[in-house]
Order: sequence, then C-alpha cells, then structure tokens
Amino acid sequence: MTDESSSTSTLAATLADYQIELPADQIERLDRYRTVLWRWNEQLNLTRHTTLEKFVGRDVVDSLQLAKQLGQGERVLDIGTGGGVPGLILAICRPDLRVSVCDSTQKKAKVVQAIVEELDLPARVYSCRAEEVLQLQTFDTLVARGVAALAKILYWLTPHWDAFDRLLLVKGQRWVEERGEARHRGLMNKIDLRKVASYETRGNDAESVILSLQLKPLDE
Repeated sequence: MTDESSSTSTLAATLADYQIELPADQIERLDRYRTVLWRWNEQLNLTRHTTLEKFVGRDVVDSLQLAKQLGQGERVLDIGTGGGVPGLILAICRPDLRVSVCDSTQKKAKVVQAIVEELDLPARVYSCRAEEVLQLQTFDTLVARGVAALAKILYWLTPHWDAFDRLLLVKGQRWVEERGEARHRGLMNKIDLRKVASYETRGNDAESVILSLQLKPLDE
C-alpha cells in the first residue's frame, strides 16, 4: 500500500525543501513517474520509497548525484534497475543521455517497459542480465544502486570491460569494507577505484558515495 504522508504535500514542494531546482516539465514528468511506479508497486515489490520524502531524499538525490558525473550525450546502462531507479530518473532529468536499463527479473522488466511506454520516456529496456546486454551493445558508463556487493558486481562484469568505459556505483557507508573484500578476492588488481562524490542521506545522517571504477592503463 502506498503511503503518501510527508511533511510536504507535493513533489514540487519536497524538491524545493531539498533545494533541488528542476524545470517544470521535468518535475511534472517525475511526478507522473513516481505515481505510476507506486501504482505498480501495489502489485509487485518494486520500491520501498513510497513517500515523497523518501522518493526525493533517496531516489531523486541519488540519481542527480550520478547525473553530475555523466557527460553530455553519454550512453548509459542502468544494471539491475528494479523499478527504474536511477535509469528512468536519469532519462527524465538528463534527456541528452542515451539511457538503457536492464533487469533479469522478467516481471520487473515488463513493468519498467510499461512505465517507459506510458510516460513516453527515451529509454530502452532489456529483460536480461547486464552481462547479456554487454554482449550486444557498448556503453560509455554503467550505473547501479543497491544491486549487490562490490565484489559480486566486479565478478559479473570482469569479462566485459571491453563493452564499457567505466562503472558508477551508489554505495553506503560499507563501501570501504566492500572494497577490502573485492581486493582480497583479487578483483581490484586491474581496477582504478575513486570516490567522486560524498553526501549525507537526510534522516539517518548516513553517508552515501558515488564510486567510479575504470580499468587501469596497461602500462601501470
């Protein structure tokens, strides 16, 4: 069941409370997106962020932090998109990007496709694992939030670095521990990892970070 209770009653007001400025047409589209997402969420578990406060404070904030790291016109793949975050929010707030999203759960991918069609969003939906997409297409950047631990993601993607340039991950305060695990498993030997953004999640004072991972140059 959707709970729309919040300290502010509209998406525009909640965005303003977070000092997020977006064009009116993007706010309207974001509002349509979260409405449709929450409607589908009553049938299929797609998101736990079913208040305006959580939608803005987590979904929109994380997506906009990622957007700051993306260049004009980049080809972006959101891996394990779930209900469309961050991919569909990027498609709304950065229409210059060429956004694709994928999810290996067939039901979730079908719902995301339905959302894309209903909102007429410029995004392509793949109903399969990221590894399968990377056998078909190349991308500038892969993005992910809440998909898996760093070691698991690197294990999945290690054979496919020729299909993309870098990986941007939204992570919480356990990212240092996850990096240590990935190093222990030998998955960081050829990877250059940098923390490119750090910001607090309102309400629990927890740090969120954006990690950028790329292959090290061959001469290193």
